[in-house]
Amino acid sequence: MLSLRHEGYINDHSFNKVNQGRRTMSMTEEAKKLSDLSFLDPETLSAPGAFYERLHEECPVYKIPETGMFMVTKYDDLRAVLKDAETFSSNPEYASASSLQGDLAGTYQEILREKGWGHVVTLQRTDPPTHSRYRKLLDRVFTPKRVRELTPHIEEVAHELVDEWIDQGTCEFNFDFAMKLPGIIIAEQLGLDRKDVATFKKWADAMLAMAIKPMTADEMRQTAETELEAQHFLAEIFEQRRKAPGDDIMSGLVHAHGDDEEPLTMHELQNLMHQLITGGFETTQSAIAHGMWRLVRSPELQDVLRHHPDQTKSFAEEVLRHEGPVQGLARYTTRDTVLNGTPIPKNSMVIVRYGAANLDEEKFACPHQFDMTRKNVGAHLAFGSGAHHCVGAFLGRQEMVSSFNVLLSRLKNIELARPLPTPVHDFSLFFIPMKELHIRFDKNN
Repeated sequence: MLSLRHEGYINDHSFNKVNQGRRTMSMTEEAKKLSDLSFLDPETLSAPGAFYERLHEECPVYKIPETGMFMVTKYDDLRAVLKDAETFSSNPEYASASSLQGDLAGTYQEILREKGWGHVVTLQRTDPPTHSRYRKLLDRVFTPKRVRELTPHIEEVAHELVDEWIDQGTCEFNFDFAMKLPGIIIAEQLGLDRKDVATFKKWADAMLAMAIKPMTADEMRQTAETELEAQHFLAEIFEQRRKAPGDDIMSGLVHAHGDDEEPLTMHELQNLMHQLITGGFETTQSAIAHGMWRLVRSPELQDVLRHHPDQTKSFAEEVLRHEGPVQGLARYTTRDTVLNGTPIPKNSMVIVRYGAANLDEEKFACPHQFDMTRKNVGAHLAFGSGAHHCVGAFLGRQEMVSSFNVLLSRLKNIELARPLPTPVHDFSLFFIPMKELHIRFDKNN
């Protein structure tokens, strides 16, 4: 098995260099008390590795002072939370209030209910056994068999996207490839027109906005209008599929009921689409973009993977562990509880911080080191665990593997075309979306 460190592919100097931006905390900040630091600082959210390390050592279950949320950071603690839906529910109805938006969250829902369809609990926002009904509908779609059958098309789309800009010798990779590839695939699977992928991305961003960053009243209303635009578009498609079903996910959802079952309501259909669209765009886009960023920071990996494409899967797994696109998701306590010595009151919002768990040295040796040959490379929690393990995990993994196999077969000498902004990522409580990634390259003839 190829070992990047042992075989000299990453020496101590290059390891330190390529990890800049992921474990960033100045000596002054490290010397401060944890209470003097803010996890919600944009630079900390963009490069949280050092903060996670502090939490592991000093406060594994951390109450974020600005929001009152509790953040769980250790691998075993996360697994315990994810297995205990009776105490740590996925249903936001157990929350006393929205910790980020306050009263604006209610206003947002009023706008949706008045002009469209308010949010109801489905899939990710439910617990077993209710969750099982929605999960079964989608498990039939995102099967390993279906993903295997789809793989040649994923590769075809990857080649098409590269064709659009390869002769220029440069591209803005985050938009020109990382967003478009999973966006096109999920649009086609849902039964939507791939030419509208940029519009779907705009809708996905709006659907996520209320949960990931504080907003003003004006921003909230504009975001609600964008989500309403998506809702009414999707409602028309659902009605079309009700009359004339096709071989796509939207048709399947409309007709997913037996003679003794009620069909999904429009509220349920809208909220399932909300989760499928946001998951199909945001997470895989981020994973592919971070994979390319890793190749830029570790150029020796480009040749390793080009000559050993069988290792691309391990590369993808380590990207997901090291810089997972979903850094955390929410749970809500149904009763007073204690976790790792920390009391958590009933109706508290608890963030299961996957990104921190994936850097837990008790689970992963030298966790801040990028090592795609580690023995437990696939043990990360980037896709969650238990009943809520990501329904699109098979598809997301294959999109990453296909993307990098195609990219490295056609490009070489990939490097940054311009410096990355500071911070590198947009502000997001739960995700870690790159702002931009301009690259230049040579054709691999």
